[in-house]
Amino acid sequence: MHFRFVMSETWSGLKRNGTMVISVLLVTFISFLFIGASALLQQQVVKAKGDWYDKVEVVVWLCPDGKSQSANCAAGTAATTEQINNLQQVISNELAQEVSQVTYVSKQQFYQDQFLKQYPDGVYQGRTLTADDMQDSLWLKLSDPSKYEVVSEVLSGRDGVEEVVDERQIFEPVFAVLNRATMVSMTLALVMVVVAIMLTSMTIRMSAQSRREEVEIMRFVGASNWTIRLPFVLEGVCAALLGSVLSCVALGVIVRVFVTNWLSQSITWMPFVGVREVLELSPALIVGAVLLSAISSSISLRRYLRV
Repeated sequence: MHFRFVMSETWSGLKRNGTMVISVLLVTFISFLFIGASALLQQQVVKAKGDWYDKVEVVVWLCPDGKSQSANCAAGTAATTEQINNLQQVISNELAQEVSQVTYVSKQQFYQDQFLKQYPDGVYQGRTLTADDMQDSLWLKLSDPSKYEVVSEVLSGRDGVEEVVDERQIFEPVFAVLNRATMVSMTLALVMVVVAIMLTSMTIRMSAQSRREEVEIMRFVGASNWTIRLPFVLEGVCAALLGSVLSCVALGVIVRVFVTNWLSQSITWMPFVGVREVLELSPALIVGAVLLSAISSSISLRRYLRV
């Protein structure tokens, strides 16, 4: 009987306050859609960093033939075989723990294997370049990519070295943009969560006001505070539950259509989040929405339960 009564009162409240319940549902939907998008965007950043940072290498560009802005290359001649051997010896002796692999790439090899793949016609910034315009280099695979600074300090300024470059620097601007997008999305999500809390509280208060006589009768016959409060709390919980489920479904559809079926097909060199990540995130979003609604509803009802 107690369970029947609570469910009956809850259903009655949902029907009476249909418009406000729909409002709570929509605000919850939008709020947790933003929260889910922020979480997925951050997962995307972590996923891309983990994949790229494992692949990128430190490139030691050796002095080229001709002019160079580096003081080490003031002579205007390419690094000699002796200088290259000395560098490899330094790496072997001083950076054995940081560097797991060293690959020497000649300018001809770099031109054929990398430059022409990126610029098939050999034209770069309006000029047609040849292998002679390239420079020799050493490509270092690090045991721990975070130790780039140690490698750079040891090798920079040595004879025959023009510049030491960490390929991660290429991706840092991309990660910075993604991180800022995550911050903006999360800020909007927090604003929407505040709106959802306020709207849920207002909806529950209005529902309680509209049934004040029923509440007084229940008090008179000795009903406990929780018996009176629970139907109203469940109204907010139902709206939040539906809104959060819809947000999870929407996230899954967006990821499936725009990420899995479009971006991942167009940009094959980057790992993307997928529907699996949405499924893993969904329980947290749903539980969070339900708890948020239950807590805000309970707090808003306190003033109506004072004897």
